[in-house]
Amino acid sequence: QVQLVESGGGLVQPGGSLRLSCAASGRFFTMNVMGWYRQAPGKQRELVAAITAGGRPTYADSVKGRFTISRDNAKNTVNLQMNSLKPEDTAVYYCKAVYNGRDDVWGQGTQVTVSS
Repeated sequence: QVQLVESGGGLVQPGGSLRLSCAASGRFFTMNVMGWYRQAPGKQRELVAAITAGGRPTYADSVKGRFTISRDNAKNTVNLQMNSLKPEDTAVYYCKAVYNGRDDVWGQGTQVTVSS
């Protein structure tokens, strides 16, 4: 059983920064793509950013240039540095990992609120 534990959400003013972290634990052979999704009230869950085991990132257009995803393969962690935050970034952020080539797991979610 693989589990993801997220941390780092909170309340921040527009223009501020937050850093989300996600750590994977449990039994698996390989940790493949790791990423972050978000879901705002009344909206569908959407991809924010993802990163392959080789370190290649993908970003949603709405966060390009503001968010940076990174991972530590030795620790099985993935981080999301969020700068220049906007009110429209307010959402519950979920970590997701694909492991063993075909299985996936979600974290419990962490709230990010951008408001003055």
